[in-house]
Amino acid sequence: MRAMILAAGRGERMRPLTNHTPKPLLKVRGKPLIAWHIEAFARAGIRDLVINTAWLAEQFEATLGDGARFGVTLHYSHEGERYGRALETGGGIATALDLLCADGDEAFWAVSADIFIPEFVFDTQKAAAFAASPLLAHLWFVPKQERHPKGDFGIDADGLATMDGDLEVYSNIGLYKRAFFDGVKPGEHQRIRFSLDRAIQAKAVTAELYTGPWANVGSPEQLDELNAPA
Repeated sequence: MRAMILAAGRGERMRPLTNHTPKPLLKVRGKPLIAWHIEAFARAGIRDLVINTAWLAEQFEATLGDGARFGVTLHYSHEGERYGRALETGGGIATALDLLCADGDEAFWAVSADIFIPEFVFDTQKAAAFAASPLLAHLWFVPKQERHPKGDFGIDADGLATMDGDLEVYSNIGLYKRAFFDGVKPGEHQRIRFSLDRAIQAKAVTAELYTGPWANVGSPEQLDELNAPA
């Protein structure tokens, strides 16, 4: 099974830091944000990773190379080069599906490059069970955040994701099937919420709550907080 790390965004709220450095390459505790994910996937035995790029795309390969030093192979989906802009989360994944499913797997991981999850484990047994199921997605939520008090989705008694009830925050970590993105064309600019709403209404999405360390790095102040001495 392969995985995608979403890294194409402009990082507007992180300016001026992102004027010259893509947000996923900003350093947290001594290494780029995206490197934390690459190393975690490598520890889980996930060796083929797809990274989408747009803003300052050339810096990714210059910094990360082909992934050999991490013990993985990195494949790049250069949205900016092919389409002239970032395609949003849904469009970015839909455009990279042939790379993500190149080994014949219909299921894959996807995680945003700009979240900090130093203790999250990409569980391969859970991924295999998902791949064998009829589900279209399995998501991880985190408790409501001070910066996101309203939440996004709920979890019902059967573990299905809902759009009502006691809402939690989508963590930007998930397992997906290729069919989840049916209706989104390669090169299309589309948020993942388009596919999420349809799949949740079809009762094809399960979810669980993750309570470990999690941060959506959205501002220079948040980056400073993460890099502050313990």
